[in-house]
Amino acid sequence: MAKDLRINEMIRIREVRIIDDEGQQLGVMPTFKALALAQEKGLDLVEVAPTAVPPVCRILDYGQYKYELQKREREQKKKQKSQTFKEVRLAVKIDVHDLKTKARRAAEFLDKGDRVKVTVRFRGREISHSNLGRDLLMRTAEVLAEHGIVERQPLLEGRSMYIVMAPVEKRPEKKSENGDAASSADAGDTIGDAIAAKSLVPPREPAASASGEAPAQQGS
Repeated sequence: MAKDLRINEMIRIREVRIIDDEGQQLGVMPTFKALALAQEKGLDLVEVAPTAVPPVCRILDYGQYKYELQKREREQKKKQKSQTFKEVRLAVKIDVHDLKTKARRAAEFLDKGDRVKVTVRFRGREISHSNLGRDLLMRTAEVLAEHGIVERQPLLEGRSMYIVMAPVEKRPEKKSENGDAASSADAGDTIGDAIAAKSLVPPREPAASASGEAPAQQGS
């Protein structure tokens, strides 16, 4: 942004509106007069609003002004970077082993302070059963409750549904029975146990028989 500013003799328009180095409005004056005024103060004439009619110029120290602009741009980029998040993708018919792996990865991201987008992708006719995806997402959030909180509720976009989770405040590491900090493998086992306990994986629909009829139930 700073490199696009016109200063001093680069300003070729006939008249400009001036703001002096103390922030006072000096009104509209010929550009050559404004430049002379800036030079008398040992400062620069900087065009800060080129699209205004007439353009607005300020009398200031261009080097300091450029530094402040660049500092502001760096802070904005840093803020944008902090708003990025990791993504973990699930399938409606995901098996328990894959789900344990995905949940463990999501927990690691959250523990590192990253926000996590958990996405379920629907294939073919699965989109007509979007409730299965919603249920899978919310149960996954329950499993990860010690690591993060749901920041955005399930949202369907096209053939995908997702939630966004934000990390919770870090707590002291859990100690094992011998007093050592729990390992990441232990954390993975904990997640696996939770997945099994909550039956996260949606049950598969029973296969139809060759005649197209559902298999008959056996009597008790």
